[in-house]
Amino acid sequence: MKIAEKSVVGIDYTLKNDNGEVLDSSQGREPLYYLQGFGNIIPGLEEALLDKEVGDSIQVSIPPEKAYGPRNEEAVVQVSRDQFEGVDDIQVGMEVQTQGEQGIQLFTVSKIFGDTIMLDGNHPLAGETLHFDVKVTDVREASEEELAHGHVHGPGGHHH
Repeated sequence: MKIAEKSVVGIDYTLKNDNGEVLDSSQGREPLYYLQGFGNIIPGLEEALLDKEVGDSIQVSIPPEKAYGPRNEEAVVQVSRDQFEGVDDIQVGMEVQTQGEQGIQLFTVSKIFGDTIMLDGNHPLAGETLHFDVKVTDVREASEEELAHGHVHGPGGHHH
């Protein structure tokens, strides 16, 4: 069976950056399962896997526009340390959730200058070209429940 819209797909993968550093991998873990065509994985990887089948391997580089987008410098904000009520130990790399007009937003502490904290709302991989080495391990038709929920249930997914 070929990967098509509404397929449940299992993949083994390794993700590297431009420097060849491994950023993520399924090695030593269960394959990653996703629902094709539902935005469960980045668009560029979904496109590259369309029409592949079990046993196929691909190596593909995904530009930022089809991954986590280009960096947006307007998503970097400066706040005062006193806005971190009850947090004594603020460190670079910490993730912070804020409630805004668009709902909950995730920021990463990117720099600290005394009482000034820089928060970056970009995805950590924004602006990066991502290099995937992928092997298709499983392809099946999605159930009605999976289609209704927009994600995989059972093996590689979750149970209700």
